[in-house]
Amino acid sequence: MSRAASTTDDQPAPSPEKPASRAVRRKPAAATPDGPTPQAAATRPQRRGPRPMHYHLGMTSALLTSSVAALPMLRDGSLPWAPHLAERGAHLTQVMQGLEPAIIGGYVAAEAKRRLEALLAGVARYRDHPYVRDLPDPPVIWQEGATRLLDYGAADPAGFTPGEDGIRGEGRVALFVPSLVNRHYVMDLSRRRSLMRWLSVRGFRPLLVDWGVPEGAELDLAVEDYVASRLGRMIALANTLAGGPVPVVGYCMGGLLTIAGVQLARNAVSRMALMATPWDFAAGDTAERRLIRVLGRSMLKTVEQTGSMPVDMLQILFVATDPAMVPRKFRDFAALDPASTAACDFVALEDWLNDGVPLAGPVARTVVHDWYGTNQPADGKWRVDGQIIDPAALGDMPVLIAVPERDRIVPPPTAAALAERLPRARLIRPAAGHIGMMVGSRSARELWEPLAHWLREEPVPAPAAPGGAPRRRATRAKAATPAKSRSPRPAATL
Repeated sequence: MSRAASTTDDQPAPSPEKPASRAVRRKPAAATPDGPTPQAAATRPQRRGPRPMHYHLGMTSALLTSSVAALPMLRDGSLPWAPHLAERGAHLTQVMQGLEPAIIGGYVAAEAKRRLEALLAGVARYRDHPYVRDLPDPPVIWQEGATRLLDYGAADPAGFTPGEDGIRGEGRVALFVPSLVNRHYVMDLSRRRSLMRWLSVRGFRPLLVDWGVPEGAELDLAVEDYVASRLGRMIALANTLAGGPVPVVGYCMGGLLTIAGVQLARNAVSRMALMATPWDFAAGDTAERRLIRVLGRSMLKTVEQTGSMPVDMLQILFVATDPAMVPRKFRDFAALDPASTAACDFVALEDWLNDGVPLAGPVARTVVHDWYGTNQPADGKWRVDGQIIDPAALGDMPVLIAVPERDRIVPPPTAAALAERLPRARLIRPAAGHIGMMVGSRSARELWEPLAHWLREEPVPAPAAPGGAPRRRATRAKAATPAKSRSPRPAATL
């Protein structure tokens, strides 16, 4: 997998050793047909995912062989079960008493072999799939080092149409801030899944931050550098383009950067939206969260030696919370028709997931130690540019908070804690997971439309449940209660 940016720039990026801030205007790239062109398919780089492959194969083999090894313990009742599986485990132990050990062992071994072969088949089909993301980049209107600001108000619509929902942006400018860990184009994933182009064809002018890949001197950048320097300048430019204060929208880790950036540039921002944004890293504490903290601390030793947290290390950090997730989804993919929409959507998302970005050393230390380790944001100890970052300091600023109900990466209580600190927040709970909220089949209904109404300074409508009936109302944050997290598939993202 290449971590290079997908770009149509005709000028090289400034050297990281001497970052330069400048405004840039470029023509939009020419439109391409729906689907990969023969030329694009011929030049597609070889896929390396799922990353890191050696980890997934080793972990899957260990899980499957342990199933055979655990059979004697299952028969004599000594196998320890998780509390929520104890009743089913007791029943299975009872059933096993009447079965011949050699026969059941043969069945388990055959099933383990079948699952491993299905995983390998799914990986092979993914790597050979003809899909290529061929969306043209919009104009770059500002750049500093590897960081760019993309103007989707001038983007090729790429097949998106205004639709019949009646939402019209009337030229409203809005700044979108993604995570530093994953690439920005999760908000512009494909010709079927693009929040940026969906808003653009409805008359909004979305500006999307592309943090880029840190190299050279940029590996010494801290969160404070990204927020107080680069994000601050992009907020100022958006303010100039809009002729006044603008909305700023943050996604996941980008939401934390947004909170800090908005606090430092309060007079330039009209309202703020936070989508799947963690705040209280101790809320809803789970074994998965504790595992991330333990692994993260050991990984920081590598960061001290290399100056960054590599992409594959980041992937391990998050898939370790559910080692069976990647094998499961690739087995499911192997059963799909490669030409189906579902298969193309899967490949588009996997390509994005595997196109990760290494974290600069100081940023990695902030994420692992200051956020996950000591919970500085919620404890009132996180400082940026000399200020303690506190959402309550934003006073009566209108805020929209989106907390996906099935989020395993940012458990709902972790994100919902922001509602207690933001007096005028409106809280919505999309029926989706962390990434599905942004690019899933119901994204327009669950997130895009409520967000568009909020950008227009309109009341956020009650989302419709399947069948058309209202499911629930958007609520004032202070009246909200944290929802329990279900068990969706996590994704390797912050």
